[in-house]
Amino acid sequence: MNLIENIKESFNNFLQTKFEFQAQGAYNLEFMLNIEESKKDFGDISSNAAMVIAKQLKKNPREIAQTISQEFTNAYIKKIEIAGPGFLNFFLTDAAYIELCKDIFNKKENFFRPNLTEGEIKNYNLEFVSANPTGPLHLGHGRGGIIGDVFGNILKFMGHNVTKEFYINDAGNQINKLGMSLKIRCEQELGKEIALPEESYHGEYLIELAKECIKENGKEVLSQPEEFFGNYAKEKLLKLIQQTLKDYGIEFDVWFSEKTLHTSGAVNKAVETLVLNGFTYEKDGALWFKSTEFGDDKDRVLKKTDGELTYIAADVAYMQNKVGRNFDNLIMVLGQDHHSYVVRLNGIRQALGYNQLPLDVILYQLVRLKEDGQDFKMSKRAGKILSLRDIIDTVGKDVARFFYLNRKADAQLEFDIDLAMKKNEENPVYYIQYAYVRNCSILEKMNETKSLKFSIADANNIGAEEYFLIKKIVSLKELLNNISQNQQIHLLTYYLLELSALFHKYYFDNKIIDTNDIEKSKARLLMISVLRDTFKTSMKLIGISHPERM
Repeated sequence: MNLIENIKESFNNFLQTKFEFQAQGAYNLEFMLNIEESKKDFGDISSNAAMVIAKQLKKNPREIAQTISQEFTNAYIKKIEIAGPGFLNFFLTDAAYIELCKDIFNKKENFFRPNLTEGEIKNYNLEFVSANPTGPLHLGHGRGGIIGDVFGNILKFMGHNVTKEFYINDAGNQINKLGMSLKIRCEQELGKEIALPEESYHGEYLIELAKECIKENGKEVLSQPEEFFGNYAKEKLLKLIQQTLKDYGIEFDVWFSEKTLHTSGAVNKAVETLVLNGFTYEKDGALWFKSTEFGDDKDRVLKKTDGELTYIAADVAYMQNKVGRNFDNLIMVLGQDHHSYVVRLNGIRQALGYNQLPLDVILYQLVRLKEDGQDFKMSKRAGKILSLRDIIDTVGKDVARFFYLNRKADAQLEFDIDLAMKKNEENPVYYIQYAYVRNCSILEKMNETKSLKFSIADANNIGAEEYFLIKKIVSLKELLNNISQNQQIHLLTYYLLELSALFHKYYFDNKIIDTNDIEKSKARLLMISVLRDTFKTSMKLIGISHPERM
């Protein structure tokens, strides 16, 4: 338990004893970061506890606040002030900052991890991207990919078991259509006069794939059965997707094939479960799922009149499969256009009897690419789709990951290519990496002077100019805990930018290495060491590199 957690626990115990108030989770007790000098009077920790208790006890909140400020004591609290209608502002002692600094230095990244009991560790299945293997990953997939990947990194960091999963949609008509499109491209390459039908895939990537297919199989390839072309294209495009994601910094634990659900008989068994549970009916020779009972706008077909199973039937089997693998938390990252699909998924979950199984879906908005101040227009029909590969090759993995993440998921993202290409402090990734490099450079310079070797004891010499940094560093612990619950993953990019700004201000306002004041220099070098480690931890979670030189 760190110092802040100690204060929270003692405060909770006080409230429960004094007001018979069950405090845990019922009010806010937040570690505040006051960068501006004018806001120093707002304290270090704030709480609305008095207002919450007053409402429950039907008393004046300022009276409750007065009682708390006079009677609550803690060795690390210097004073408590009341603001507004009853907000409480706590001011930490100098000893509190020293202990926090020592604790972070000792534990390093473990400082930010919770101490989970065995019962608190969860098994997460985190499914994201899951793009159809019918073409390269496009611009939008980059956003879903980074949201899922970083969220998985954070959950793992917090001590949970996480399986990152990609669902391969390799069954059904889309693969047949893909195969038909490739075969026609092969025919065109071999001189045959034939046009692509309107409903086929028109992307130029199939022209290149046709050339490769002919090179590998010769002109006789056209004698291959229809399914050859679908399987060939699917496998090649899936490898392309996998390589793109790897270059983007994403590694999946499981690549799950939809086709296996059909060949194993799992889809038929899943449909039988819905029938037994009473959530189906027959109409016009088809089998229907009563999805309207769960909020869907219409019932959905599970089995067509010709006996063909629909993709919804496969979704039912996939849900059963996940539960069978003992996941107790399911998370999916989907584009905003899947909003109605979420309702359907929840209906499937309840119809299968998994009411107690948490299912969280993170929906993300569209991505707009901006270049030279203009929106870049994409056209699926014309085959002009800017791929994720293009983005990675143009701006690099680090910039792509950060830019895709640096916006709330449910807000539209504007990806500014011109800004992403800059190699100066206007580019947020460069700004953050430069802060990290500067920390490394300072510590490297320290190694040249033996008298500047610091130890944990030098934390005793930190002063008020270091307090803002310590407060910001400590706040990462609560931020990661909040993200693991509210799924606001973008806040980690905001944190890194704010930490960078604080460091740069600290660096320019204070002489880090002063040979005329060795004791203070060692304290500041200790602070730089703590900063460097915090930058590294945060950058690793986002998945961007942390170079020691630029």
